[in-house]
Amino acid sequence: MTVAARARPVGFQLHITGMTCASCVMRVERSIKAVPGVREASVNLATEQATVSAEASVRAEDVAHAVRQAGYEVATKDVAPRIEGKTRASRVARFKKWLAGGWPVAAGVVLTVPLAAPMLLALFGVDWRLDGWLQLVLATVVQFGLGARFYVAGWKALRARSGNMDLLVALGTSAAYGLSAFLLLAHADQGVAHLYFEASAAVITLVLLGKWLEGRAKRQTVDAIRALNALRPTTARLRRGVAEVEVPVEQVSVGDLVLVRPGERIAVDGEIIEGRSHVDESLITGESLPVAKVVGDRVTGGAINAEGALTVKTLAVGAETTLARIIRMVESAQMGKAPIQRIVDRVSAVFVPVVLVIAAGTFLGWALATGDGAQALLNAVSVLVIACPCALGLATPTAIMAGTGVAARHGILIKDAEALEMAQAVTVVAFDKTGTLTEGRPSLVSVVAAPGRTEDEVLGLCAALQSSSEHPLAHAVMDQVRALRLPVPQAHGTQALPGRGLQAVVHGETLTLGSTRLLRELGAEMGALQHDADRHEREGRTLSWLIHKDADRARMLGLLAFGDTVKLSARQAVSRLHELGIETVMLSGDNRGSAEAVARELGIEHVRAEVLPGDKAAVVQELRSRGRTVAMVGDGINDAPALAAADVGIAMSTGTDVAMETAGITLMRGDPRLVADALDISRRTCATLKRGLFWAFAYNVVGIPLAALGLLNPVVAGAAMAFSSVSVVANALLLRRWRAAAAPKEH
Repeated sequence: MTVAARARPVGFQLHITGMTCASCVMRVERSIKAVPGVREASVNLATEQATVSAEASVRAEDVAHAVRQAGYEVATKDVAPRIEGKTRASRVARFKKWLAGGWPVAAGVVLTVPLAAPMLLALFGVDWRLDGWLQLVLATVVQFGLGARFYVAGWKALRARSGNMDLLVALGTSAAYGLSAFLLLAHADQGVAHLYFEASAAVITLVLLGKWLEGRAKRQTVDAIRALNALRPTTARLRRGVAEVEVPVEQVSVGDLVLVRPGERIAVDGEIIEGRSHVDESLITGESLPVAKVVGDRVTGGAINAEGALTVKTLAVGAETTLARIIRMVESAQMGKAPIQRIVDRVSAVFVPVVLVIAAGTFLGWALATGDGAQALLNAVSVLVIACPCALGLATPTAIMAGTGVAARHGILIKDAEALEMAQAVTVVAFDKTGTLTEGRPSLVSVVAAPGRTEDEVLGLCAALQSSSEHPLAHAVMDQVRALRLPVPQAHGTQALPGRGLQAVVHGETLTLGSTRLLRELGAEMGALQHDADRHEREGRTLSWLIHKDADRARMLGLLAFGDTVKLSARQAVSRLHELGIETVMLSGDNRGSAEAVARELGIEHVRAEVLPGDKAAVVQELRSRGRTVAMVGDGINDAPALAAADVGIAMSTGTDVAMETAGITLMRGDPRLVADALDISRRTCATLKRGLFWAFAYNVVGIPLAALGLLNPVVAGAAMAFSSVSVVANALLLRRWRAAAAPKEH
């Protein structure tokens, strides 16, 4: 083997489980990069995937071993996870699947309520206490059953010489639990007035709730990739000589001839060599209307063929198709690190060792100064109790729950804390046009009649030709006819002209309705309609021509102009964002005339037209490179890369599932005014969260020195800890008072 061969890079992926935070990601990346021959390693916490680039001499088993040595489970496509029967690995997998559900949270609530009830009842003057031994049983199940995961993760953090939230939870709850158990065992015969089991159980239950919500967000992120993959056809129909053979799409090669029937998804990227039709490429270009395709035109895998049969010569398959590149762009964007690290995790790296040192110093200092070991232990435990991260654990989940709750009531779905953190800093909002600022479906904008004809007559004849068509333009015509209650004459011998239009006999005359391409083919002159046609084309309208065809010539009867209607609430949405000091940009796959017409109507100054999905993502990255915090608002599959590349992705629920799963925020109504509401809620929620964390740390900063000096006994320390939790929750509940600046109107 030559040196060049040995240096040839290889790539593979690993599925890693057991990671809980950004520090876990850093530890896994460090362990992989420490393997000789590994060049690069990137770990995605959301998808639990590690992408590794290494020299050819590096085996996947070597990397997997390094990850396991760091304390995490791993499986690769090359290394089969040996989980068979009722092995320990299978039991662990089943246990982790159970943890992924909501059962631990529900169980924690059931076990914690009896422990916390006496404290709550005391507020109303009711003196009731649960038997101490029963408290011990309930708290033990929560502490070492439901809370086992925090000990495991905390131990990993210690091994890596770092601190995280899991370690804080494990230490704080253990201190409260241990003190309570000590008091119960030491003074059981005398009766114990104060135990702190409810503190440890409540912290574990609430943090479990936050972990569960985080897990749901992770799974939804992975679902976005799965939804994109689901758009790929699994089979293709090939022409082999005179025969047709259906094969798995993986067996299609460049140069193969693929047959596509009406209504089917196109399996490959290619070029049409036979047939003509309309193709719905909205997932790629964002065009609101199907695009006419003829011989020589390119088509994209995943697009939907309309009415005509096509023969496509394969130009790209598998990973080289446009849809596959979109998927890779989404994955690449999601691989990026969160721009704002968790405040709690950063501080905990310093907070935990400091608390341990203070507690140890308190014990030694009091023991040496007074010789009273019991008092020294109580003072040391008081330090740990006051430092128990009750308020710290409550500050983030309660603020997020309150903020997301009020948002949901106003039709805004916020999936995770990262979306909240980033949305409050947004300075630029980039809108997709079709389906976001516009209705996303064509409407009849204008009917122009040739001299000697009336508009109602032209519209009635067009409706006759299109009465049985399922084309979006036909629906727009029929909607207008029904609204005006116009009579529709009978059409005979209706015939589709694939990629061009329709032909039928009405009142004994042969009429055609179709595109400008059909107009030229028939040799018809625009005549008096030329001026109106030019005006509508400048505004980006789609034109259909009604032509009377006889043996000698083709004569113009009228013109229909179609456009995508701007949403009534869109201008208000843009205006409100401008009032908030937020810049707006519009991105569209439509032609420049159509895009600029919409932008002028809405008051948007910056327009990027005729952009493909990769271009949209590139524009977002360009804005971010200028130091802007960018929110992308879209509704289609074609918007997925830009939604993932933006600091905050905002999707309309009226669009595709892929857009919603990729975005961090989903608007449950197709009302763009909700964008400003979402950003406002985010700002208020983040302000509330920061206030909660400030007070949580303030209690520790003040309480820990008092406890170390012996001025706080465990009872007072426990009361202070409980009060800090109540204040943090009360602070978060203020978010429930939020109201939208202007309630959206139903149309």
